[in-house]
Amino acid sequence: MRFLWKSLCALSLLFCVMSCATQIEKNNGFLQVKEDRFIDPQGRQVILNGINYISKNPEENYMRSDDPELFRVFRDEGINVLRLGIIWDGLEPEPGQYNEAYLKEIDKRIEWAAENDLYVFLDMHQDLFSVKYGDGAPEWATLDEDLPHVTGDVWSDAYLMSPAVQTAFDNFWNNTPAEDGVGIQDRFAQLWKHIAERYADNRTVIGYDILNEPFIGSDAQHVMPILLTAFAGVYAEETGVILSEEELGAMWSDVNQRLEVLRFLEDRDRFASVIDELYDFHARFDREKLQPMYQRVADAIREVDTHHLLLLEHGYFSNMGVSSVIEPVKRKDGSVDPRVVYAAHGYDLVVDTDGAEEPSYDRVDFIFDRIYETGKRMGVPVLVGEWGAYYTDSEGLVKPAQQIVEIFEKYHFGQTYWSYYDGVRDAPYYQKALLRSYPASVAGELISYGNSEEGPGRYFEWKEDLSITEPTLIYLPDVDAISIEEIKDSAGKNAEMEIQKLGARAGYLVVPVSGEEGIRRIEW
Repeated sequence: MRFLWKSLCALSLLFCVMSCATQIEKNNGFLQVKEDRFIDPQGRQVILNGINYISKNPEENYMRSDDPELFRVFRDEGINVLRLGIIWDGLEPEPGQYNEAYLKEIDKRIEWAAENDLYVFLDMHQDLFSVKYGDGAPEWATLDEDLPHVTGDVWSDAYLMSPAVQTAFDNFWNNTPAEDGVGIQDRFAQLWKHIAERYADNRTVIGYDILNEPFIGSDAQHVMPILLTAFAGVYAEETGVILSEEELGAMWSDVNQRLEVLRFLEDRDRFASVIDELYDFHARFDREKLQPMYQRVADAIREVDTHHLLLLEHGYFSNMGVSSVIEPVKRKDGSVDPRVVYAAHGYDLVVDTDGAEEPSYDRVDFIFDRIYETGKRMGVPVLVGEWGAYYTDSEGLVKPAQQIVEIFEKYHFGQTYWSYYDGVRDAPYYQKALLRSYPASVAGELISYGNSEEGPGRYFEWKEDLSITEPTLIYLPDVDAISIEEIKDSAGKNAEMEIQKLGARAGYLVVPVSGEEGIRRIEW
């Protein structure tokens, strides 16, 4: 009997520990992931809706000179997350020496975010690898072997043209030692460890975007020959015209002729047949270079921080639809890390050109379909860290922006628009596409939602979770445009809803849980 009593006590204690551990896991105050969803401490599904916030200018110490008022404006306009860009050159000006003044400025922005109920994730940003050619790594970590830097008509052409940029990336992937004898990738991992230790207990910071748009290095010299050969084959098949190597080169090197090439590739099947020629080539980079770097950095971060999300980006060429084969990183015991996010970027090939107002809608669908497929394969949430990059106030950018937002709504992607700049909030695409109603926090599992002036209008549908007591919150850019009495609620609980106002115009529709199992839909 005594043995039985001890056994029952042990079992009781075990169940208590398991229950308590689950409760701690659920309510530890950090944003978490569950399968392909973001989950808040109350158990609600969260749709992350945000914008990039960054300075790439060393003359302003890589930090915009804003004040807390801007962060209040972000909150009022429905932004609930910032992709806060940080620059290696600013963080570690000398090997192993961290810039406390810069980190304190980052701290300040995180505090402003916290005061306005915004999440933040930190983006280790780079363009053309280094401060020598764009932004990113400090000069001491830029091992370009004194090769020349070559540029083109579009800034990003240098990725494909510059031996200096490509070689600097090669040495990063190979963990080549800098002058102090320490591998530069090791230094990079230790920098992330330092950052993670600083923010390990910070609930406003949700995670770490390990490296912006990882680039393949000197193997990129094979990219254009592969793509042009594939294009020539499709072009000949479709038109009967066989292009010479010189004609192909001229078509791509001239910006205007390049736009003609892109118009020919507006057809989804044509584009896929060309872009997929890069798959084997790019998959090798993902497996042999990118994945090991992610694991090295993840190991360093997890030494000091087991709570925050690790955001993994695909390689540079996956921005335009090449399928990625990256995998979630592993923990020390070999199991899959449960806090991984696929932080994809998606850009049509007309980005940064005069053709930005005329994207291929089929091509854009294709790019984000590929992102969706990769997220499903990985079994993690998707947060599109960059998209758009619209830099004019043209009305012609409204439709391209709306198309992409509708894709995000279809797939329930989180997103941070590229990027915030002075005046962006007055742009028509910002007012008519980015400012929209969306389900910020859902008391259950989101099924579908959308915004439209035509068709079904605004609708939100989810499967309620009876274990959740906190309400669903739906962001409203203009509370005066909605009447609670006119909302159609499948649970018939209109009288229990209320408006929680933000600023002069915006607010949240607060939808208390119905207490009834099943699918709930509200629309107006």
